[in-house]
Amino acid sequence: MAKKVESETVAEAYLELLAARGVEYFFGNGGTDFAPILEAYAKRFSQEQMLPKPIPVPHEVTAVAMAHGYTMVTGKPQVVMVHTLPGTANATGSILNAARANVPMLFTAGRTPLTEEGDLSGSRDGNIHWAQESFDQGSMVREWVKWDYELRPDADLEGVVDRALAITQSEPAGPVYLTLPREVLGKRIEEFTYSEKPRMSPARDRMPSADLIEQAAKVLAAAKNPILITRASGRDPEAMQPLVDLAEALGMPVYEAGMAFVNFPHNSPLHAGGNVDSAVSEADAIVLLEVDVPWMPKRTTPKDDATIIAIGEDPLFTKYPVRGFRADMTLAGAPKHTLKALAAAVKKIGVDAATVTERVAKSGEARKVRVAAADARAEAGIGQTPISKAYFTRELAKHLGDDTILLSELGVDMTQVSFNAPGTTYGIPPAGSLGWAIGAALGAKLAAPEKTVVCTCGDGSYIFGSGTAGHIVSEAQNLPVLFIVWNNGIWNAVKNSAKNMNPDGYAAKTDTWAITTLSQSFNYEMICQASGGYGERVDDPAEVPAAIKRALHAVQVEGRQALLNIVGA
Repeated sequence: MAKKVESETVAEAYLELLAARGVEYFFGNGGTDFAPILEAYAKRFSQEQMLPKPIPVPHEVTAVAMAHGYTMVTGKPQVVMVHTLPGTANATGSILNAARANVPMLFTAGRTPLTEEGDLSGSRDGNIHWAQESFDQGSMVREWVKWDYELRPDADLEGVVDRALAITQSEPAGPVYLTLPREVLGKRIEEFTYSEKPRMSPARDRMPSADLIEQAAKVLAAAKNPILITRASGRDPEAMQPLVDLAEALGMPVYEAGMAFVNFPHNSPLHAGGNVDSAVSEADAIVLLEVDVPWMPKRTTPKDDATIIAIGEDPLFTKYPVRGFRADMTLAGAPKHTLKALAAAVKKIGVDAATVTERVAKSGEARKVRVAAADARAEAGIGQTPISKAYFTRELAKHLGDDTILLSELGVDMTQVSFNAPGTTYGIPPAGSLGWAIGAALGAKLAAPEKTVVCTCGDGSYIFGSGTAGHIVSEAQNLPVLFIVWNNGIWNAVKNSAKNMNPDGYAAKTDTWAITTLSQSFNYEMICQASGGYGERVDDPAEVPAAIKRALHAVQVEGRQALLNIVGA
């Protein structure tokens, strides 16, 4: 059914269409190109039309990460708009994160006015309108988006927006890019007519063929030592139970090569942790489930006669230029459906019950040893100065549960934390463009206001994430988040990379690590205080438990953000 509305400009029609398509938030970092959007919003507000709600965000990294975090929790893609060429440049690292994490997003940018003179509304009227124009603005992000387009004069606005939203949500999902010239947005129109139902729907819920499912099930049922490795199957919370069913049917240990989501319950005896090296070399059947880097080929290789089964929306990771991991069987499609079908097929074939029981018991014993070792590391850290990350994380973990969301960007020791329910933790995207956690935590809080959101990041990640912008948004939008900065005064990833390449080199022998050091004396907590939040520097390990409680009281009871600056090793 068609709906006709009064719209004086293309910008008004654009916002009307976004609202009609269920877009709830418009994360914006404005510039001169936003003039038609601002005017359209003023009119919508005067008519008590409040959606999509505009969220002003004072840095592009934070804006994109907020949309990322909101969609990560809800599954609903949102709109980001940045300022022409410079805004796109600032946001590119965050778009890389969204692309590699398969996060749908309508990423948009203004476009320098096309016309130099005349009375056309929106034509050039500032010096930057020459210097900020590029020959091909979309080329800046084309490798990292699924589709890009520039809205043309008299274009089919509904067709463009519906196509963008359908493509971004089609699996494998990822951001799309739409540029919006100022003259086009500001063009005068009399009315706007659109269909109440989107013209096209996303391509989802694909399934491998029944023959492939049966072949894979036979391999797994006959295997003497099957294992599964995942990283991001928990992107879809509905994939967890079918994974549990398959693992339990086989007595198959589940490893996590990094943890972007809660993929598998950590309290299960079949949860095998993250060290896959010895398991890969011994397994005769290996399932790779939504994992881009299951092991490090320099250190680990599977047996020649092992069968490797790759499962995922894009199990060959076709956007990665070089990726040489074997895949003897490739099952492309929605993991929740593939896993459910595999579990049913394995149960139909049947696996010896005594064998399954033995595998579960063996995995459970290994889990106990691993948990005990992690606990011993935390115990050894009590009283250590600088503060031990294992000890601090164990204290923080006492306050985490199904009513919290933890976002980790190099800020905690994840071996000290146990997660069992989907949606209770999220990890840094595989691309590793630092600065993700601050904005993503704010987006998560926006999506789940009833949850306590804890953002943990390293000092370097905090700097990259524009902490100032994050704290401003936290206060302005009433999004109380607990920010934890692990202040170890160094970019450890850089140091460790150099150490691994040259373990006996000059840097290792002299403990000299150029271009890696930060200042542990910096008072990160004061940035939070400047936005009305609670901030505390913690360098005494004895104060850790009480400091965590004080910060949580500020967030949960006082309703304001908090930041703990943890001076650690």
